[in-house]
Parts: sequence; C-alpha cells; structure tokens
Amino acid sequence: WDAFHFTHIAREGYVYEHEWAFFNGLPLLMRILDHLQALAGLGSSSWGTLLRAVMAVVCNSTHVLYDLSLHHFRSPSLAFLSAALSVFSSSPAALKLASYNEPFFTYFSYRGMLACARSKWAAASICFTLASMFRSNGTFSSGFILWGMLVAPLLTGQRNELTPRHLLKCVLLTALPLVPFIHHNTIAYLRFCKPSATRIPDWCTSNMIPSIYSHVQSKYWNVGFLRYWTVSNIPNFILAFPALLHVFAFCWFYLSNLPAILPHIAPWIRTKNNDVHPPQLDSPFLSPSLLPHVLHALALALILTFNAHVQISLRLLPSLPITYWAAARLMLDLPKWGKAWVTWSILWGALSCVLWAVECV
Repeated sequence: WDAFHFTHIAREGYVYEHEWAFFNGLPLLMRILDHLQALAGLGSSSWGTLLRAVMAVVCNSTHVLYDLSLHHFRSPSLAFLSAALSVFSSSPAALKLASYNEPFFTYFSYRGMLACARSKWAAASICFTLASMFRSNGTFSSGFILWGMLVAPLLTGQRNELTPRHLLKCVLLTALPLVPFIHHNTIAYLRFCKPSATRIPDWCTSNMIPSIYSHVQSKYWNVGFLRYWTVSNIPNFILAFPALLHVFAFCWFYLSNLPAILPHIAPWIRTKNNDVHPPQLDSPFLSPSLLPHVLHALALALILTFNAHVQISLRLLPSLPITYWAAARLMLDLPKWGKAWVTWSILWGALSCVLWAVECV
C-alpha cells in the first residue's frame, strides 16, 4: 500500500495528514524522473520501470557490501560469501526488485558505512543524509560518524585528536543526517500550526517539540511502546521471529565476547591489566571494527521488537550488513543453522515477492 501513497505524494504533494508518515525522498525522485522524461520527449511511462532502471545502474548495494565486508574481515572469500548471501534476502522485492524506499536507503546507508570505515567523514555524512531522505531510521546512522570521530579516539587514547575544530566538525557532520527529519517536521509545522489557522491540530501544542511524523505514526499506525503487543498481532511476531532472532543471536555472540574484544580497541585496558598482548580472537566475526555495527543493529532490533510494527523487521533488518555477516558466520561455524537460514530466506523471499505482486495488482 505504501507505493500508492508515494505515487500520490509525487503527483499531488502531501494532501492528507497520514501521508506525512512517508518521507519525500522517493516522491522527489519520481518527480525528477517525470521532468526528465518530459525534457527528453519520451512521453509518460511507468515510474516503476524508470526507478528500477535507476536502481540497476546506480544502487548496486551488493557490490558496496562486498567492499565493506572486505574492509572489516580482510578476507576476499568472507566478503564474497557475505555479498552472495545478501542475494537471499527476506525482502528481495523491497531491496532488489521493487520501486520502493529500501533499495535507495540500503545503498546510501552502505555507502555511508563504507566511507566511515575509510574515515571519509564528509562523504559518510552526505550518504547518510541521502539515506535519511528515504527512511526516518536513517538518522540513526549518524552514530557511525559519532563513533568514528569521537568514541573511537577516546577508546584508543588518541585524545590529542579531539581539538575544538575536530569536535565542531564532528557535531556538524553528525547533525547533517538529521536535516531531512527536521525539515519534514518543520514544513508541516509551518503549514498546520500557524496562529492564523482556523483550527490548530493538537500535535502542534501537545509536545515540547511538535512532530507531525510522531503524531501520524501514533494516530494512524498505532506506533508506541508495547502497543503492538496484542494477541491479534501474534502472527506478525511469528513472521518476524526468524529475522529478529538472527540479529539478536549475532549480537549476543559478539557482545558476550566483548571482554576479549575491548583490549584490541582500547590499549589502556591492556596497560591496566598488565597484558602485553591482547587475547587472541578465535573468529573473524569478532573483528573490533564491527562493534558500532553490532550496537546499531541491536538498537534497531529492540525498537522493532518493542516500539514498532514488528513485521517491518522483514524489510528493515535485511538492509543491515550485519544480517549477512551473521549468515556468513552460521554457514561457516554452524552449517545446519546456516542452511536453515538460507532455506527460510529463499522460501519467505519467494512468498514475499508473490504477496508484493498481489498487493500491487
């Protein structure tokens, strides 16, 4: 159903209150493509066809995932396995095939993460800002910049890098991905909350920081802490369970080994413990550089479990690199579970494509 909302916003703008739950990235792209068609004299054709063409040419998230995996694991075979497993997504319609938010969001998120891994902070901020134009949870990606520019130097004892200029740059680059969310809510506030308006909506005055996005999510989608935990939603929790369990299990595996990982990140811990050499890590999936990814995935999985429509885990979690790193670990360390994950992904992925097609008919 979201596709119909995006199409209406692209053609008419934000007409109905509930449409403010959708960000303007995809409708804006649709309008740009429409103007380009007119300039080229191609007439009117399907937006879906054009968007898929753009995705095929520009948004090659699989290749970016390979580069990102190669950076963290230093192993071409592991990077290839992770990228190959991303083909078996639990949401191929949304991530690979459909004219939808997720392909663009995933591509720009991966690009931003890769830029962070290479310490290209300005490029990362721009990529995360573009991702945030398509999905609100893109704002959480700012954490990767904050981690790399502030937390990592503190942990590694490189406090001399934290000059006022560096801190100012960190604040600005971390704040930039928040701009689409702030802009979205500001435009709505200026439209609906004018003192001269005949009727001012409750959301304009009910909160310290008015947000039409939060209001619409709560009013029309019943989003809120534990609101989705009802008997009628048990089937949705069952559907989302494999994807959530997959991410939670990897996070537990990683964080349970944190005492062995931290000395590789923070040399002062080794000094405190009188350890000349940090303990040997017995798995490439315990790479210290994965820690911000694990924290990001854990935070998103908890939000999806307790504060959102849990079934959207099937679309959002496949946009995380950690989903495929966890699958690669299962394939190598726990082959039975790895095969089970691939089997489930193929079966559910095929079913989701059918359901997507039926919904759009």
